[in-house]
Amino acid sequence: MIYGYIRVNTDKQTIENQRYEISKFCKSEKIKITKWIEKKISGTKAPEKRQLGNLLKLVSEGDIIICSELSRLGRSFFMIMSILADCMERGIKIWTIKDNYRLGDDIQSKVLAFAFGLSAEIERNLISQRTKEALARCKADGKVLGRRPGVRSMLSLLGMNGKLGGCFEREKTRLKLVGTLEYTGRR
Repeated sequence: MIYGYIRVNTDKQTIENQRYEISKFCKSEKIKITKWIEKKISGTKAPEKRQLGNLLKLVSEGDIIICSELSRLGRSFFMIMSILADCMERGIKIWTIKDNYRLGDDIQSKVLAFAFGLSAEIERNLISQRTKEALARCKADGKVLGRRPGVRSMLSLLGMNGKLGGCFEREKTRLKLVGTLEYTGRR
């Protein structure tokens, strides 16, 4: 059987791009996906907590899992290597579209899987490091980071309604309420 595996991290991403890439590849190779496995979940979650865990239980020797790239299998080098080692040991092939890899149980596949899993983790770490540096620079420039105080902070004030002179019953605007509290600008 041939499985198409698609995973995106958030609701802001769509599965359609990966589905299109895999479908286009299959058409050019004249093969047909037997079953699609799709999930919107972080790759940091263990495979058992994702659809990938169910897929790994389902596949057997000779089956092929096609995904857009190795990083769709997991976020860390060790997670990807664990999944690939399990598949290689059981005679399951992993094909990636963007990287154009055909990973099976031969030594070349094992070396490639190691190298690419490691490079994917290094790339993610670099992206994370650049993001943290940019946030630190913004914070140093005086930019307030994070979510604005919202409903949660208003709800915490509800318990203080007596002290606030009934502001909530009179439906004071937020600005007037802040003035009543003598807001200092600190969180």
